Formats: sequence, C-alpha cells, structure tokens
Amino acid sequence: MFRDDFVWGVASSSYQVEGTDANDGRGKNVWDAFTEAGRIYENQNAYTTCDHMHHYKEDYALMKNLGIKAYRFSLNWARILPEGTGRVNEKAIQMYRDMIACMKENGITPYITMFHWEFPQALYEKGGWLNPEVVDWFGEYAKVVAEHFSDICEYFITINEPQCVVGLGHLSGVHAPGLKLSAKDTFQIAHNLMKAHGQAVINLRKYAVRDIKVGYAPTGGVAYPYTDKPEDIEAAKKVYFGFYNPMDNWTWNVAWFSDPVFLGHYPKEGLEKFAEYLPKITEEDMKLIHQPLDFMGQNIYNGYYVRAGENGEPEFVDREPGFPKTGADWPVTPEAFYYGIKFLTERYPLPLYITENGMSCHDNVSADGRVHDPNRITFLDSYIGAMQRASDEGADVRGYFLWTFLDNFEWSDGYKQRFGIIYVDFITQQRIVKDSAFWYQKVIETNGEILSMNQANKEILFLDPVCTHNIWGGTKLREEFGYPVEGDDIGECWGISAHPNGDGTVRNGAFSGMKLSAVWKEHPEVFGNYDCDRFPLLTKIIDARDDLSIQVHPDDDYAKVNENGSFGKTECWYIMDAPEGATLVIGHNAKTKEELSDMIHQGRWKEFIREIPVKKGDFIQIDPGTVHAIKGGLLILETQQNSDITYRVYDYDRLSNGKPRELHVEKSIDVITVPAKSVDDSVKSALNLPENQLNELYSCKYYTIFKADVNGKMEFEQKYPFLLVSVLEGDGIVGSSPVKKGDHFILPNGYGKVEMQGKMSLIVSTVK
Repeated sequence: MFRDDFVWGVASSSYQVEGTDANDGRGKNVWDAFTEAGRIYENQNAYTTCDHMHHYKEDYALMKNLGIKAYRFSLNWARILPEGTGRVNEKAIQMYRDMIACMKENGITPYITMFHWEFPQALYEKGGWLNPEVVDWFGEYAKVVAEHFSDICEYFITINEPQCVVGLGHLSGVHAPGLKLSAKDTFQIAHNLMKAHGQAVINLRKYAVRDIKVGYAPTGGVAYPYTDKPEDIEAAKKVYFGFYNPMDNWTWNVAWFSDPVFLGHYPKEGLEKFAEYLPKITEEDMKLIHQPLDFMGQNIYNGYYVRAGENGEPEFVDREPGFPKTGADWPVTPEAFYYGIKFLTERYPLPLYITENGMSCHDNVSADGRVHDPNRITFLDSYIGAMQRASDEGADVRGYFLWTFLDNFEWSDGYKQRFGIIYVDFITQQRIVKDSAFWYQKVIETNGEILSMNQANKEILFLDPVCTHNIWGGTKLREEFGYPVEGDDIGECWGISAHPNGDGTVRNGAFSGMKLSAVWKEHPEVFGNYDCDRFPLLTKIIDARDDLSIQVHPDDDYAKVNENGSFGKTECWYIMDAPEGATLVIGHNAKTKEELSDMIHQGRWKEFIREIPVKKGDFIQIDPGTVHAIKGGLLILETQQNSDITYRVYDYDRLSNGKPRELHVEKSIDVITVPAKSVDDSVKSALNLPENQLNELYSCKYYTIFKADVNGKMEFEQKYPFLLVSVLEGDGIVGSSPVKKGDHFILPNGYGKVEMQGKMSLIVSTVK
C-alpha cells in the first residue's frame, strides 16, 4: 500500500487553463505568437480556455469537495515578467498569491512549476533558449519567484518536460516557437536549459525566505520488457536509459536530460554518439547543473515493448493488433508505468513524484446531464495499481499528480483532447464532475485501497481445458466442441481443473496465462478464501466410444490412509447425449459383502453388474462405494472432487499394449457399498426444468449442482464462494463475454449480478 503521507494531487499549466484579461498586464509569450500564426488545431486559441483566472475560487472549492490534497500548477513567466526580465507585473504577483491563499484555505498544498513552456516572446526575440544569456534570465525569474512566493509555498519545480521544449519546440517544430533547428543548435538549447535549471535552483534557495523543497520534472516514453524474463528486463532498462532513437527524435531521451541533473554527468554513451553536435561542456557547467534537489518528478504516460534478442541485445517488439489506445492515440501501457518507476528509482537516489499521468478521452455530456468516462477510470485504476505495485516492491514514490483537473487547451491540439476529470463547456464555462473524479475521490479517501488490485478479482475466468487420449475415447470432443486436439481417441476434456494431471490455464484478464492451481494458491480471494488445501472440484466432459472399465471410488477417509493423503472421489454425471437404448452400470446385485467377494473372485460378472437405462438429460449421483461404468456411445459431463483416485473392478478382459489392464480387486471389495442404492434412487431427469433460473439437481457435503436453461435473458446474484460453469449446448452472452457450447468458466467470489442471454444449457456447480 501507499505511504500514510502519500500526496494525491492534480496538475495543470498556466497557459492551458488561466485565460487572459485585457487589464492583467501580462506579456506575450511564444505560444501567443504560435497561436496567432494559425498553428493550432482549427485555429483555436487559449485566450479564454477554462478562464481559471476568474474561476479559481470555485475550482479550488471543487477540488476540496473531491478530497484533492495537492495542486501542481505553473506560473506564467511572461505574466510575471512581461519582458522576461526587469519589470515585475504586480497584478500577476497578487493574482498568484490570491490563488495560493485560496488553495490553502481549501486544504490544498500548492506545488509551483516555474516553467511549463510559457517562454516570454521578448526573450525569444533576443535568441530564446539558444542565447547563453537565458541562464541568467531564468535565474532572475527564479529570484522573483522565491521572493514573492516562498513564504506561502514550500514546493517548487524548475522545468516541466525539457524533452518537449527542445524536441517539439525547436527540432520538429510542432510546438511553439515552431522551429526546426539543426541537431547542433538543439544540443546547445538542451545544455542551456539544464544550466538554467541549475541557476534557478541556486536562486530559489538563495532568495527564499524559508527552507523550501525543489525538484525537476522531465518525461520520456518507457521501454518495458516484453516478458518478465531477467534478460528482457535488462534489455528494456538498457533502451530506457540508452540512445536508440534516430537523430530527428533524439530529444525523446531520459538519461540525457536526467543524468546531468541527478548524477552530475552526461551519460558516456550519449557523449560518444553525439560528439559532433555537442557544445563545449565544462566542469563549471556540470557543477551548475548538478544542484542538490529534494525530489525528482517524472511525467509518464506510455511505453513500448523491448525484449532481448541475439546475444542479449535489445530488440523492439510491435504491439499486438487492437492494442488499446487513448483518445490522443497514445498506447495504454500500465506495465510501462510500473517499470518506469522501478527503473528511475533504481538509477536516481531521490524520492519520486509522478508529476503527470492521465488519459485523453472522447468525453460527452450524456442525456442524464453527467459525463460518464469508464475508460478513464479503467486507465487510472491500472496505472495507479502499477504504481502501488512498484511502491510495494520498494520504490520510493511520494506522490501522484493526475493530469489533469479541468479539460483545457491541449497545446497544438487545441480543444480536441479532453484530459480532465472535470468537464468544461468552453462556451459557458460550466464545470461538470466526471465519473472519474468521483472515483479518484474514493482512491484518495482510501489511500488506494479501492484499487482493483486490492480487491477480489471480479472478472470471469475462462479456462483453456486439457484434453486426454484414452483407449476408449472418440472424436466428439474435437468435432462437436472444437477443442484443438488431434486423434481418434480423445476421451476426456478436463474443462475446469487444477489437478496436476490436467491443470487448466486461464485465458483472459489479470490472470491470463496462469494455471488454475496457481490462481487458487496465490489469489484465494477470487474463491472467497475457501478453506481447502487444494482446488476442491473438477469438471470434465467424457466421450466414450467404447465401454469404460467398471470402477468404484473410495471415500476421503479410506483414500487418506491408503492413497497418500489424496481426496476420495464423489462425483455426479449429466448425460449430454445418449444413443437409443443406452445403459449405464450403476450399482451391483450382491446382497452381502461375502456374496460380493465371491462374485468378483469367481468372475460372475453378468450376475454382479447392474445396468440401468439412461437418456439425454438424466442426472446420476455417484457416491463413494458405488460401482459404476460409462458405456460406449455416451457423452457425459462429470463434476467431482478434485481427485483422480479410481479402483478398477473389471475391464471386460481387454488388453492394453498386449497386456491385461491393472485391476484393484481387494481395494474395490473394501470400499464397495453393500447393498447398492436402489435403481429408483439412482437416476433423475433434468429435462423440462423451469427456464432462466438455477435449478438445483443435487447437494452433498462436497458440492451443489445446478442446471440452467437460458432462453432469452436470465439474471441472478452470485452469492456463492465461486461458481463453475460449463456450456452444454447453444450459445449466448455472459456479462459482456460471448460463450458457446464447450466453454468452461468460473464466476468469482463477489461477482455480483450475473446477466446471461441467449439460448443455451449450462451445468453450474459450487462448493458447500
């Protein structure tokens, strides 16, 4: 779980939310010029945006009501210093001081970002970030910030996403100021920017009126391993801090913008690769850049697969078709969030704050007047859960700032992207609280306890079954059910099984790829923490082309003593299909144990065996001690204790590999019940039962068996520890998942309302 003092906040930037006022005294910045040049989506602008400068009181009250504890916001450099240096705009100082006071009145801790891309146009016209004087310009700005805000704010961040400032603003030109400079110039800009960071740290501390905490907030896509193999993890880490991007995208790099700040040197690999483009880098430069910091920030949104190829060298892996993406077309990669946090905290010796993370969605106001954004909730739940996983494993994560609170001006995309947990009508300035905001409120209130990773998993678990070859098996399991197994002797499909002889694999969701036995052991909450040392039940389909041997099963007490602690075996059968005139061996004709022993030892099988007629839809309970055998032509769904203990009484003198099959005569005589249950009590019909409900067929101390015939829609509450479900015939939908004949799945504990529709027959079982 998260630390008790974990910081839960939201983040924004001044240009994206504040808006403007004709009398605010602000200076022009590069984004104003970029906008005026028509470089924004649909010629939109940020002159009003969320009008936060006039609505901050109601916005902070809304934050308070949602339980938000911290707000990371930026100051507009050109608002405070209209010419970039020199004259201070007192209106701006007062506005920001009023904002901070209002935050604190609402119980919100302010985190100031000095620079979130609002570069003064006046300084841009003097050469901007390429001019070495920018170090002093930014230092002067830091002095003003410290003098006017350090008395009411403790936390300061110098620069947000330097990679974007250099790469998007000066290399690709898709952000302000819209330049496409040479590689050599962009390396000079990057170096100047980091020197400016260092000077800002010095001046913030020098001119602050009290002790303050200072950090820095870079970004970068995360290289994360394709599998959890150690070699893939190392390959991903090598790429994450390495130099694999082409020169036209070199700025999208973690180590180049973080190593100098946090470690005091540029990475050797980069110095060698970029040597021809680099400015002169002096020892004094590095001392300036490497100022002591109190924390590191990091903005993380997504990542990309890497695995170890030949000789361990990294190779990039394409995403699978249909990989989830956000409204901004960014991949959804919570695993990258986990690995990014792990890799960063392992490399850099500072506490980490996630200074941005969030999702753009195509949000709309629904007919009920609300904004329902379940995709954002799912995104945040998975990402914050990944952060908790990293924290649980020792990563020093101190806080999380969700991007963002209000829908706002998303830079060159204008208002196309909505990242907020508060919907903004940009015409009326109405705020509507999205579902995700209420969800985040609960995360904050519980310090993360309501995250899905901390709750019992409520996904349906679909199983990939295990099929077996048997001398009496047939072809129906492949031909009628489509199980992918070859051969003409497929006798059994272990549909829901955690037994070592047929341990099924979960094929979907959080436990995808795990064996059922592992889920049982590692996630008992899925099964209601049911008290049993192993998964208690087993469901299988049996296709008998020929007669099976005549068998009997021991009870638990006998098996515990004689079969190395195994369960005994209690089971039941549902006849899925039967030829005309079909029979089963159920029970025997001996009246006493002595007669039983004589019949078996003397081979008087015709006298001994009791066959009874059966048809499709019949249900038979097989208690321990019951002599039984499945006859050729029958297709049966069997539910049983999780045991494979069977005593073979008789096998019709058949040979297997030229030899008689092993019999267990004496143990069989020990456990067979005498006299046998009456014929009338042995078989019941499960046909023509009421539709669209669970109909109980049988209940004993090991299980309860139901049959359900869905015709249209069926609903019920999952109130059991768990339910095992097998589709006998037909097809339909369970929850939102299509199902068909031969599917096997588990409805976990706490699933809630089960909604089914279609036309299908099911056998459902649970433990007592």
